[in-house]
Amino acid sequence: MLRRDGAASALCAALEGVDRLVLLGDVLELRNRRARDVLASAEPFFRDLGAALAGRPVIIVAGNHDHALVERRLARREDPLGLEQRMAPKKASDLAAALAAQFGKADVEFAYPGLWLREDVYATHGHYLDVHTTVPTFERLAIATSGRIALDASGGRWNDVHSPDDYEALLSPVYAWLHAAAQSGRPGKAPAGGAALSVWGTLRSGRAGGLRAQALATGFPLAVAALNAAGFGPLRSELSGEELRRAGLLAMSEVVERLRIRARHVIFGHTHRAGMLERDTAAEWLTPNGVQLHNTGSWIYSQAFLASGNPQSPYWPGSAMLIDDGAPPQLLRLLTDRPAAELTAVHDG
Repeated sequence: MLRRDGAASALCAALEGVDRLVLLGDVLELRNRRARDVLASAEPFFRDLGAALAGRPVIIVAGNHDHALVERRLARREDPLGLEQRMAPKKASDLAAALAAQFGKADVEFAYPGLWLREDVYATHGHYLDVHTTVPTFERLAIATSGRIALDASGGRWNDVHSPDDYEALLSPVYAWLHAAAQSGRPGKAPAGGAALSVWGTLRSGRAGGLRAQALATGFPLAVAALNAAGFGPLRSELSGEELRRAGLLAMSEVVERLRIRARHVIFGHTHRAGMLERDTAAEWLTPNGVQLHNTGSWIYSQAFLASGNPQSPYWPGSAMLIDDGAPPQLLRLLTDRPAAELTAVHDG
């Protein structure tokens, strides 16, 4: 959405009066095209964003789609990776330095895998939850395969993770492979999510008229059962909206507990589903130890999730979290007044 002037203007207007901006991961799509092309496409927005911030701090947290922003710094670290590793752009990577330069005079810093926004508020992109989700996405299966190769030989269960370094041991090889494929000019549809969204849309629509839909409806549960039997689980074949929400929240809770994040509020962004919303069940957004979960949502209009064009959908793009002193994180929905026709219009670049 941020390639569209209206969406970018809505975000810049919301920055008036804020002390700093945190971009919570996946600010660059480095799995679809070469990095130089991605940076060229992103420059107009980040240049305008830097001007709107008027020299205020910007902290960028790397996610799974732009993990390459911090890979060099992670590879060279000598100490264990904690919950907050702060780094200057030039220390992070050449790619991070090039991105930071697009912000002009804004003071840009990188953080990974998250950062403390307040003593009681921790924020992370949230891709570690892919280790625990029961949704059989391409990425989830690739991570399980990576873990079985790396850890099963030593007798450990592939998803027995309890620290950021444990998670990185599973995830980094997958991310490096996906990034290398894109830089070679031969990215696949599956890493970018195209194949998974196509299957999800076909299964969830309930249309059984075509042979492909019938084959998927019959074969998908059998395939998931086979993956569970092979040790890649636990996975579930249900792909309803309710199941996606449930699986995401349980995985978020698992990450908080395994990393022992001692916060009152933990903010994620990875799953694209904004929350907690007024109509959500409050208990689902609490971990067993009472940590309140939040999700910033995304700035991507996905036809698979927004076929009805309803601005009240939790997947409607254009949301953010406002962290104010002494108050719980507040979910802002900045594009609900924009019609679907505006957000889905063809845009050059």
